[in-house]
Amino acid sequence: MESAVLKIENFSAFFGENQVLKEIDLSISRNRITAIMGPSGCGKTTLIRCINRMHELIPNAGVSGKIFLDNEDIYATDPIIVRRQIGMVFQKPNPFPMMSIYDNVIAGYNLNGIRLAKDEKDRVVEESLRKAALWEEVKEALHRRGTFLSGGQQQRLCIARALAMGPAVLLLDEPTSALDPKATSHIEELIVQLKDTVTIVLVTHNIGQAARVSDFTAFLYLGELIEFGPTGRLFTAPKDKRTEEYLTGKFG
Repeated sequence: MESAVLKIENFSAFFGENQVLKEIDLSISRNRITAIMGPSGCGKTTLIRCINRMHELIPNAGVSGKIFLDNEDIYATDPIIVRRQIGMVFQKPNPFPMMSIYDNVIAGYNLNGIRLAKDEKDRVVEESLRKAALWEEVKEALHRRGTFLSGGQQQRLCIARALAMGPAVLLLDEPTSALDPKATSHIEELIVQLKDTVTIVLVTHNIGQAARVSDFTAFLYLGELIEFGPTGRLFTAPKDKRTEEYLTGKFG
């Protein structure tokens, strides 16, 4: 078994009385891409929001069970530290609109009150933009606002911003759903390159995308983990009829 960076044990999530995740058990392998698939409303986004403690920011939200990052219980850790170690990129690109590209990348340091010397800032910005395959496109425009970039570039800027903090895990919530096919292809190539340095959990409703980029796939349905395994096996020989019906478009 590959080494697990994240272990989710008997984990449930609630909004008030409404249970949206039911006793999830899942191990996420280090330096691999794990896709989380399932129809709308099945709990995919709730699951990754629980992994970096954003779920609890919603009134009446609650959880039970455990999530471990490298054997540390994330619910016994300061959530600010958890969010440094587990970065997140959302569905719609959301660079801070009043900030330059440069300031967007190091925003996490400023928000956390971490002071860096100028040459250190420069290094973090360049390294993060290079990792996000954006440096060559923006290196002459670092002090322009991030909002002048195209949608795909803005999403890569958001990925650079998440990578700047040096996270162990990067959560991507439908990162290409607002992008055109060409920008989507760029982001998919980038995701595959990034797994050398960071573990990736990718929420997607795009079955083709999960097949193209992920090493492992989890299928969620009505808040339950129905099936989990290597992507190739799950797509070619699903063990559960509901997985097969979802993959063949019977529902979704």
